[in-house]
Amino acid sequence: MLKSARKKEKDPEGRMPLAEHLRELRNRLLKSVLAICVVTIVAMFFYMDIAKFLMQPVLDSVGCGGASLSDLSGKGSKGHDCAYFTVNGLLSPFTIMLKVSFTTGLVVATPIWLYQLWAFLAPGLHRSEKKYGLFFVGLGVPLFVGGAFFAYKILPTSAKVLIGFTPEGANNLLPLDDFLDLLARMVVVFGLAFELPLLLILLNFTGILSGRRMLGWWRAMIMGITVFGAIATPSTDPIGMFALAGPVTVLYFGAVGVALVNDRRKARRRAADPDFGLSDDEASALDLTPEAVAAPSARPELNDGDDSGTPRRNGYDDVT
Repeated sequence: MLKSARKKEKDPEGRMPLAEHLRELRNRLLKSVLAICVVTIVAMFFYMDIAKFLMQPVLDSVGCGGASLSDLSGKGSKGHDCAYFTVNGLLSPFTIMLKVSFTTGLVVATPIWLYQLWAFLAPGLHRSEKKYGLFFVGLGVPLFVGGAFFAYKILPTSAKVLIGFTPEGANNLLPLDDFLDLLARMVVVFGLAFELPLLLILLNFTGILSGRRMLGWWRAMIMGITVFGAIATPSTDPIGMFALAGPVTVLYFGAVGVALVNDRRKARRRAADPDFGLSDDEASALDLTPEAVAAPSARPELNDGDDSGTPRRNGYDDVT
Protein backbone atom coordinates (compact mmCIF):
# COMPACT_ATOMS: atom_id res chain seq x y z
CA MET A 1 0.00 0.00 0.00
CA LEU A 2 1.46 3.38 -1.06
CA LYS A 3 2.10 5.93 1.63
CA SER A 4 0.96 9.45 1.13
CA ALA A 5 3.76 11.73 0.06
CA ARG A 6 4.58 14.40 2.63
CA LYS A 7 6.41 17.58 1.97
CA LYS A 8 9.79 17.31 3.62
CA GLU A 9 11.57 20.22 5.21
CA LYS A 10 14.26 21.54 2.89
CA ASP A 11 17.89 21.37 3.91
CA PRO A 12 19.15 24.93 4.51
CA GLU A 13 22.35 24.07 2.62
CA GLY A 14 20.45 22.65 -0.36
CA ARG A 15 21.64 19.05 0.15
CA MET A 16 19.39 16.27 -1.06
CA PRO A 17 19.76 12.65 -2.25
CA LEU A 18 20.31 11.84 -5.92
CA ALA A 19 16.70 10.72 -6.30
CA GLU A 20 15.51 14.10 -5.00
CA HIS A 21 17.80 15.88 -7.47
CA LEU A 22 16.37 13.86 -10.35
CA ARG A 23 12.82 14.50 -9.14
CA GLU A 24 13.56 18.22 -8.89
CA LEU A 25 15.04 18.22 -12.39
CA ARG A 26 11.97 16.44 -13.71
CA ASN A 27 9.63 18.97 -12.12
CA ARG A 28 11.60 21.91 -13.51
CA LEU A 29 11.63 20.40 -16.99
CA LEU A 30 7.91 19.72 -16.84
CA LYS A 31 7.18 23.32 -15.86
CA SER A 32 9.40 24.61 -18.67
CA VAL A 33 7.80 22.31 -21.26
CA LEU A 34 4.32 23.21 -19.98
CA ALA A 35 5.04 26.92 -20.36
CA ILE A 36 6.34 26.42 -23.91
CA CYS A 37 3.27 24.32 -24.78
CA VAL A 38 0.85 26.93 -23.44
CA VAL A 39 2.49 29.72 -25.44
CA THR A 40 2.60 27.43 -28.50
CA ILE A 41 -1.15 26.79 -28.28
CA VAL A 42 -1.85 30.52 -27.97
CA ALA A 43 0.44 31.21 -30.94
CA MET A 44 -1.60 28.83 -33.11
CA PHE A 45 -4.49 31.32 -33.08
CA PHE A 46 -2.15 33.98 -34.52
CA TYR A 47 -0.35 31.63 -36.90
CA MET A 48 -1.01 33.60 -40.10
CA ASP A 49 0.22 36.91 -38.67
CA ILE A 50 3.32 35.31 -37.16
CA ALA A 51 4.16 33.46 -40.39
CA LYS A 52 3.85 36.69 -42.35
CA PHE A 53 6.08 38.44 -39.80
CA LEU A 54 8.77 35.74 -40.25
CA MET A 55 8.58 35.62 -44.04
CA GLN A 56 8.26 39.32 -44.84
CA PRO A 57 11.94 40.36 -44.40
CA VAL A 58 13.12 37.60 -46.74
CA LEU A 59 10.38 38.44 -49.24
CA ASP A 60 11.44 42.07 -49.16
CA SER A 61 15.05 41.00 -49.75
CA VAL A 62 14.82 38.21 -52.37
CA GLY A 63 11.12 37.97 -53.18
CA CYS A 64 9.99 38.16 -56.78
CA GLY A 65 7.33 40.76 -56.02
CA GLY A 66 4.33 40.54 -58.30
CA ALA A 67 6.09 38.24 -60.78
CA SER A 68 4.32 34.96 -61.43
CA LEU A 69 5.94 31.58 -60.95
CA SER A 70 5.29 30.94 -64.64
CA ASP A 71 7.83 33.64 -65.42
CA LEU A 72 10.92 31.49 -65.89
CA SER A 73 13.32 34.39 -66.00
CA GLY A 74 13.98 34.09 -62.28
CA LYS A 75 14.22 37.86 -61.99
CA GLY A 76 12.17 40.07 -59.75
CA SER A 77 10.52 43.36 -60.55
CA LYS A 78 13.84 45.13 -59.95
CA GLY A 79 15.77 42.79 -62.25
CA HIS A 80 17.78 40.95 -59.54
CA ASP A 81 17.73 37.24 -58.73
CA CYS A 82 14.66 36.34 -56.69
CA ALA A 83 13.01 33.34 -55.06
CA TYR A 84 9.54 31.96 -54.39
CA PHE A 85 8.30 30.37 -51.18
CA THR A 86 6.63 27.05 -51.85
CA VAL A 87 4.61 24.56 -49.82
CA ASN A 88 4.91 20.94 -50.91
CA GLY A 89 2.49 18.19 -49.88
CA LEU A 90 -0.93 18.04 -48.34
CA LEU A 91 0.28 17.96 -44.73
CA SER A 92 2.93 20.67 -45.14
CA PRO A 93 0.66 23.60 -44.17
CA PHE A 94 -0.22 21.89 -40.88
CA THR A 95 3.44 21.07 -40.20
CA ILE A 96 4.41 24.66 -40.93
CA MET A 97 1.77 25.90 -38.48
CA LEU A 98 3.27 23.68 -35.76
CA LYS A 99 6.82 24.88 -36.49
CA VAL A 100 5.83 28.54 -36.45
CA SER A 101 3.87 28.14 -33.21
CA PHE A 102 6.63 26.14 -31.48
CA THR A 103 9.34 28.64 -32.42
CA THR A 104 7.14 31.41 -31.02
CA GLY A 105 6.54 29.44 -27.82
CA LEU A 106 10.27 28.79 -27.34
CA VAL A 107 11.18 32.47 -27.65
CA VAL A 108 8.24 33.97 -25.74
CA ALA A 109 8.58 31.47 -22.85
CA THR A 110 12.27 32.31 -22.39
CA PRO A 111 11.77 34.04 -18.99
CA ILE A 112 10.01 30.98 -17.59
CA TRP A 113 12.46 28.26 -18.64
CA LEU A 114 15.45 30.45 -17.71
CA TYR A 115 13.92 30.94 -14.25
CA GLN A 116 13.36 27.19 -13.90
CA LEU A 117 17.02 26.62 -14.77
CA TRP A 118 18.09 29.08 -12.07
CA ALA A 119 15.64 27.60 -9.55
CA PHE A 120 17.17 24.15 -10.08
CA LEU A 121 20.69 25.48 -9.43
CA ALA A 122 19.81 27.93 -6.64
CA PRO A 123 19.63 25.43 -3.71
CA GLY A 124 23.30 24.57 -4.24
CA LEU A 125 24.43 28.18 -4.15
CA HIS A 126 25.52 30.23 -1.16
CA ARG A 127 23.32 33.05 0.00
CA SER A 128 25.66 35.64 -1.54
CA GLU A 129 25.57 33.78 -4.87
CA LYS A 130 21.78 33.52 -5.20
CA LYS A 131 21.47 37.20 -6.05
CA TYR A 132 23.70 36.51 -9.04
CA GLY A 133 21.16 33.92 -10.16
CA LEU A 134 18.47 36.61 -10.23
CA PHE A 135 20.88 38.75 -12.22
CA PHE A 136 21.31 35.80 -14.60
CA VAL A 137 17.57 35.55 -15.22
CA GLY A 138 17.07 39.31 -15.47
CA LEU A 139 19.85 39.81 -18.02
CA GLY A 140 19.66 36.41 -19.70
CA VAL A 141 16.18 37.02 -21.10
CA PRO A 142 17.01 40.20 -23.07
CA LEU A 143 20.28 38.65 -24.27
CA PHE A 144 18.52 35.57 -25.63
CA VAL A 145 15.76 37.64 -27.21
CA GLY A 146 18.38 40.02 -28.62
CA GLY A 147 20.27 37.13 -30.19
CA ALA A 148 17.06 35.74 -31.66
CA PHE A 149 16.11 39.14 -33.09
CA PHE A 150 19.60 39.57 -34.53
CA ALA A 151 19.26 36.21 -36.32
CA TYR A 152 15.89 37.34 -37.65
CA LYS A 153 17.41 40.55 -39.02
CA ILE A 154 20.54 38.97 -40.52
CA LEU A 155 18.74 36.18 -42.38
CA PRO A 156 17.46 38.38 -45.26
CA THR A 157 21.01 39.59 -45.94
CA SER A 158 22.29 36.02 -45.95
CA ALA A 159 19.47 34.99 -48.28
CA LYS A 160 20.29 37.80 -50.69
CA VAL A 161 23.97 36.82 -50.81
CA LEU A 162 23.20 33.14 -51.33
CA ILE A 163 20.54 33.75 -53.96
CA GLY A 164 23.08 35.86 -55.84
CA PHE A 165 25.01 32.69 -56.75
CA THR A 166 22.06 31.33 -58.78
CA PRO A 167 23.14 30.39 -62.33
CA GLU A 168 21.63 32.28 -65.22
CA GLY A 169 18.25 30.91 -66.32
CA ALA A 170 17.54 29.01 -63.09
CA ASN A 171 14.68 29.68 -60.66
CA ASN A 172 14.86 29.60 -56.88
CA LEU A 173 12.12 27.74 -55.02
CA LEU A 174 12.35 27.98 -51.23
CA PRO A 175 10.34 25.31 -49.39
CA LEU A 176 8.68 27.16 -46.54
CA ASP A 177 9.16 24.34 -44.03
CA ASP A 178 12.93 24.24 -44.75
CA PHE A 179 13.10 28.00 -44.31
CA LEU A 180 11.35 27.79 -40.94
CA ASP A 181 13.71 25.02 -39.81
CA LEU A 182 16.65 27.22 -40.74
CA LEU A 183 15.15 30.21 -38.97
CA ALA A 184 14.42 28.21 -35.79
CA ARG A 185 17.97 26.85 -35.63
CA MET A 186 19.46 30.29 -36.16
CA VAL A 187 17.25 31.76 -33.44
CA VAL A 188 18.32 29.11 -30.92
CA VAL A 189 22.02 29.27 -31.88
CA PHE A 190 22.21 33.07 -31.80
CA GLY A 191 20.19 33.26 -28.58
CA LEU A 192 22.40 30.76 -26.73
CA ALA A 193 25.61 32.29 -28.12
CA PHE A 194 24.61 35.67 -26.72
CA GLU A 195 24.44 34.06 -23.26
CA LEU A 196 28.20 33.29 -23.24
CA PRO A 197 29.33 36.68 -21.84
CA LEU A 198 26.72 36.44 -19.10
CA LEU A 199 28.07 33.02 -18.10
CA LEU A 200 31.61 34.43 -17.90
CA ILE A 201 30.42 37.32 -15.71
CA LEU A 202 28.66 34.91 -13.34
CA LEU A 203 31.82 32.80 -13.05
CA ASN A 204 33.74 35.95 -12.18
CA PHE A 205 31.20 37.25 -9.65
CA THR A 206 31.20 33.89 -7.85
CA GLY A 207 35.01 33.92 -7.64
CA ILE A 208 35.64 31.00 -10.00
CA LEU A 209 37.25 32.95 -12.85
CA SER A 210 39.27 36.16 -12.66
CA GLY A 211 39.11 38.95 -15.18
CA ARG A 212 42.86 38.79 -15.80
CA ARG A 213 42.63 35.12 -16.74
CA MET A 214 39.68 35.85 -19.04
CA LEU A 215 41.73 38.58 -20.74
CA GLY A 216 44.63 36.16 -21.19
CA TRP A 217 42.35 33.86 -23.18
CA TRP A 218 41.40 36.49 -25.78
CA ARG A 219 43.24 34.87 -28.71
CA ALA A 220 41.81 31.42 -28.05
CA MET A 221 38.36 32.88 -27.41
CA ILE A 222 38.29 34.79 -30.72
CA MET A 223 39.39 31.66 -32.58
CA GLY A 224 36.86 29.51 -30.71
CA ILE A 225 34.01 31.96 -31.31
CA THR A 226 34.83 32.12 -35.03
CA VAL A 227 34.98 28.33 -35.34
CA PHE A 228 31.76 28.01 -33.38
CA GLY A 229 30.11 30.54 -35.70
CA ALA A 230 31.24 28.57 -38.75
CA ILE A 231 29.97 25.26 -37.37
CA ALA A 232 26.82 26.33 -35.54
CA THR A 233 25.41 28.76 -38.12
CA PRO A 234 22.87 26.69 -40.07
CA SER A 235 23.03 28.88 -43.17
CA THR A 236 26.73 27.87 -43.76
CA ASP A 237 27.50 31.24 -45.38
CA PRO A 238 30.31 33.62 -44.30
CA ILE A 239 27.80 36.42 -43.69
CA GLY A 240 26.03 34.43 -41.01
CA MET A 241 29.31 33.21 -39.50
CA PHE A 242 30.76 36.70 -39.05
CA ALA A 243 27.37 38.06 -38.05
CA LEU A 244 27.42 35.63 -35.12
CA ALA A 245 31.15 35.84 -34.28
CA GLY A 246 31.31 39.66 -34.36
CA PRO A 247 28.66 40.53 -31.72
CA VAL A 248 29.67 37.62 -29.46
CA THR A 249 33.31 38.79 -29.57
CA VAL A 250 32.24 42.32 -28.63
CA LEU A 251 30.13 40.94 -25.79
CA TYR A 252 33.08 38.80 -24.65
CA PHE A 253 35.37 41.84 -24.29
CA GLY A 254 32.52 43.64 -22.56
CA ALA A 255 32.33 40.77 -20.08
CA VAL A 256 36.12 40.98 -19.57
CA GLY A 257 35.81 44.69 -18.78
CA VAL A 258 33.05 44.05 -16.24
CA ALA A 259 35.12 41.25 -14.65
CA LEU A 260 38.23 43.46 -14.33
CA VAL A 261 36.21 46.24 -12.69
CA ASN A 262 34.62 43.71 -10.33
CA ASP A 263 38.04 42.29 -9.40
CA ARG A 264 39.34 45.77 -8.52
CA ARG A 265 36.25 46.44 -6.44
CA LYS A 266 36.71 43.17 -4.56
CA ALA A 267 40.40 43.91 -3.97
CA ARG A 268 39.61 47.32 -2.44
CA ARG A 269 36.89 45.91 -0.20
CA ARG A 270 39.07 42.97 0.83
CA ALA A 271 41.85 45.37 1.81
CA ALA A 272 39.41 47.36 3.95
CA ASP A 273 37.63 44.31 5.41
CA PRO A 274 39.52 40.97 5.71
CA ASP A 275 36.21 39.12 6.17
CA PHE A 276 34.77 40.39 2.86
CA GLY A 277 33.95 37.66 0.37
CA LEU A 278 33.59 34.83 2.89
CA SER A 279 30.73 32.45 2.23
CA ASP A 280 28.17 31.41 4.82
CA ASP A 281 30.09 28.23 5.76
CA GLU A 282 33.56 29.82 5.97
CA ALA A 283 35.11 31.08 9.19
CA SER A 284 36.86 34.38 9.60
CA ALA A 285 40.64 34.46 9.80
CA LEU A 286 41.89 33.89 13.35
CA ASP A 287 44.68 35.89 14.93
CA LEU A 288 47.21 33.18 15.88
CA THR A 289 49.91 35.58 17.10
CA PRO A 290 51.14 34.32 20.50
CA GLU A 291 50.54 36.66 23.39
CA ALA A 292 53.02 37.39 26.16
CA VAL A 293 52.15 35.31 29.26
CA ALA A 294 53.85 35.57 32.67
CA ALA A 295 56.16 32.62 33.13
CA PRO A 296 55.32 30.46 36.17
CA SER A 297 57.90 29.70 38.86
CA ALA A 298 60.22 26.83 38.08
CA ARG A 299 59.44 25.37 41.55
CA PRO A 300 55.78 26.13 42.28
CA GLU A 301 55.86 24.28 45.54
CA LEU A 302 58.11 26.96 46.94
CA ASN A 303 55.37 29.55 46.41
CA ASP A 304 52.87 27.69 48.62
CA GLY A 305 52.89 29.94 51.61
CA ASP A 306 52.23 33.37 52.86
CA ASP A 307 53.60 36.62 51.47
CA SER A 308 56.38 36.86 54.06
CA GLY A 309 58.92 35.60 51.65
CA THR A 310 59.76 32.50 53.69
CA PRO A 311 60.13 29.50 51.42
CA ARG A 312 57.82 26.65 52.28
CA ARG A 313 57.63 23.02 51.18
CA ASN A 314 54.21 21.44 51.18
CA GLY A 315 52.99 23.83 53.88
CA TYR A 316 56.03 23.54 56.22
CA ASP A 317 58.71 26.11 56.95
CA ASP A 318 61.58 23.66 56.70
CA VAL A 319 62.34 20.43 55.06
CA THR A 320 60.89 18.48 57.96
